[in-house]
Amino acid sequence: MEVILISACLVGEKTRYDGKGKYNPLVKEILKKYDLLPICPEVLGGLKTPRDPSERINDEVITVNGKNVTKNYHEGALKAYNAANFQHVKKAILQDRSPACGVHQIHNGRFDNGLINGKGVLTELLERKNIVCYTIEEFYERFIKYNEN
Repeated sequence: MEVILISACLVGEKTRYDGKGKYNPLVKEILKKYDLLPICPEVLGGLKTPRDPSERINDEVITVNGKNVTKNYHEGALKAYNAANFQHVKKAILQDRSPACGVHQIHNGRFDNGLINGKGVLTELLERKNIVCYTIEEFYERFIKYNEN
């Protein structure tokens, strides 16, 4: 089966900044047709769980307390890409709005829950390497729902 990279929080791993997962029940349907490679770039980049919330401000990632964690995000993204490349991954399912995994939107950098159009650090790297990134809902609609036999 084809291997798809997926944000670890979407399969229920407790890797989010708040120490929780963000399990999505669509994972069960996707697992019927694909093997999943769960990855959390923040954790791969050396950040602990739980951790201070972070948001992208231009090309940097800053915590709510003002610490610059851009290097951690880039290191984690590179490690995630290397794992994906090793598994010949061509598609990724990522958690939108995340500073690492945002597909279409990220938080606005003001820590007020506002959103802007933008991509996470991992998403940008994967797309530069020709790995197509989807939200879980987009992936389900495109590859599962309308392709059921």
